[in-house]
Amino acid sequence: MIPLSILDLSPIPEGSDAGVALRNSADLARHAEKLGFQRFWMAEHHNLPGIASAATAVALAHVAAGTSTIKIGAGGIMLPNHAPLIIAEQFGTLAALHPGRVELALGRAPGSDQITARAMRRTLTGGDDFPQDVVELMHYFQPPEPNQAIVAVPGAGLNVPIWILGSSTYGAQLAAMLGLPYGFASHFAPAMMMDAIAIYRQRFRPSAQLDKPRVMLGLNLVAADTDEEARFLFSSTQQSFLNIRRGRPARLPAPVANMEIDAYGRAMLDDALSCAVVGSLETVRRGLEAFAERTGADEFMVTSNIHDHAKRKRSFEILAEAHGGMRPPG
Repeated sequence: MIPLSILDLSPIPEGSDAGVALRNSADLARHAEKLGFQRFWMAEHHNLPGIASAATAVALAHVAAGTSTIKIGAGGIMLPNHAPLIIAEQFGTLAALHPGRVELALGRAPGSDQITARAMRRTLTGGDDFPQDVVELMHYFQPPEPNQAIVAVPGAGLNVPIWILGSSTYGAQLAAMLGLPYGFASHFAPAMMMDAIAIYRQRFRPSAQLDKPRVMLGLNLVAADTDEEARFLFSSTQQSFLNIRRGRPARLPAPVANMEIDAYGRAMLDDALSCAVVGSLETVRRGLEAFAERTGADEFMVTSNIHDHAKRKRSFEILAEAHGGMRPPG
């Protein structure tokens, strides 16, 4: 059975605030733990009024304190925004507090616009240091060597598992070269998904962390008691995506019936949100089976931005039930 995990953007609904969103995230993580989900990851985004997980390590500390068994991690940390040592110390602290539960997935994009990126790190380099920064960060999690000048405390010797994220073939190549698990952002940029999976699997080199390729794919999913209700709830995600693409980011909109979308907006949604499963239990089960058959994924990382928190929890309950009834791919 393909494992299921959750990517939480800690959405801030219209009429609410970041504090409520973060408390909802912790509640959802406890719910996911009871339902048997593998991981609960949060993502780093900045200067977006509808996402509360900008201080990702802090948000994860809040989630981890309220759970006991589910793996927690960043999906991901946008490493160009940070010095590797700082991330090693942050996630080393989490790993010291919650042994065996903490993971770290790394992305190359800034997770923001260029103005915000400059506000976070004022000495942006002209070249691409991402591969070197990943290797440096991995080194900080290894046992310290004699006379090592810089040691991450906490962090050294904790062997926090590293994942590489991507929305193109770049991350696939790096993950393969380093022998790391790979997560593809098919939940918002699916165009190069199949190419990236093929490159990663073909070029993978075993490492101390991983002996064979492991692919996790992002998937938008909204489940409800009826197909009609699920499509209604999914309109929040659609509105939010269009707002961001049109340069008008806002808090997560309330769902609307009979959403009117012009041809250009429809084309954007059809392209970016094509990896989505929306519907009732049986529709979701069939959608999961079809996505597994098409991609051969080792794991799904599901994101579900629903305006009403109770409806969001219900969506994951239906997903867990549908997952239990899936046929094995092949």
